Amino acid sequence: MKQWTFQLLIALDQLMNVCSTPFSRDAWADETFSARCWRLRQRQPWKVLRAVVDGLFFFTPNHCEGAFESEKTRAYSPVEER
Repeated sequence: MKQWTFQLLIALDQLMNVCSTPFSRDAWADETFSARCWRLRQRQPWKVLRAVVDGLFFFTPNHCEGAFESEKTRAYSPVEER
């Protein structure tokens, strides 16, 4: 049940990412909002959004950067697909 809940949260996060900018080429369907905040951290409004998301997840230091690194290593994918 724990794994299912985690996967559901990742899927909702990816949905929020895609829905956040319907006419932007910056959104990737298989990317979390947190990872996108880190990837685009040099641009406005992403600079502010990254700080907000990192603040919301204060219990996970450097949350957005960690999410981006997890995306690069496909950590959320099944082992056989990495």
